[in-house]
Amino acid sequence: MERRALGETDLTITPVGIGTAPIGSTPGVWWVNWGPQDEGEAVRAIQTALDVGVNWIDTAPFYGWGRAEEIVGRAIRGRDDVLVFTKCGTMRRPNGDDYMDLRPSAIRADVEASLRRLGVERLDLLQIHDRDPAVPIEETWGAILDLVAEGLVRHGGISNHPPEEVERALAVGAVAALQYEYSVLSRGVEQAILPLALARRLGVIVWAPLGSGFLTDGFSVERLDEDDFRRGHRFARLELEPV
Repeated sequence: MERRALGETDLTITPVGIGTAPIGSTPGVWWVNWGPQDEGEAVRAIQTALDVGVNWIDTAPFYGWGRAEEIVGRAIRGRDDVLVFTKCGTMRRPNGDDYMDLRPSAIRADVEASLRRLGVERLDLLQIHDRDPAVPIEETWGAILDLVAEGLVRHGGISNHPPEEVERALAVGAVAALQYEYSVLSRGVEQAILPLALARRLGVIVWAPLGSGFLTDGFSVERLDEDDFRRGHRFARLELEPV
């Protein structure tokens, strides 16, 4: 299978990776419900993708508050043919809501927990999941680079941040890759993020390239579970032509 360099890193990745947000669905625990998820099927799907040549997985502690990472850990146990990407900084409130905490101590605790759940000794890419306006990006990025220097992380990445904060992080140290929503239904990154990535030679991976399912063959909002978050998705209000 074709592989492409991720920015200027030593990582070469297949054009398609394994996204894991849906398998984190945990009714009553995580508000981003994608409907029932069978853990055995999720493990088999991940292993099948790896067997046919896909070589990277993107996950996050936020996905089911650790459930997705635990399932990924089961799926990759004993394998050395997969690059593991995860994120940090999204925390859970007692009421189930979430907030960002990108203080160095919070990042380190998140990484240590992810390593345990995933069953790996090092993360190939650690991405700050979203913005934390209370913590300067310079402080956050310094913490990421410390983890790289310690060998717990190979490369650091940035997700969902405005371009000016990416530039501020770059002034502190290397940024390997950016991750943003991008599909034919969501093209905002074309205005500033993709030009920045090209100019600064940063890798780019994207989330929701199939519009959270709305761009897949036969998708129907009416067939979703009653509490599936996509019933209230902004794409549900679009008049899409059948695929």
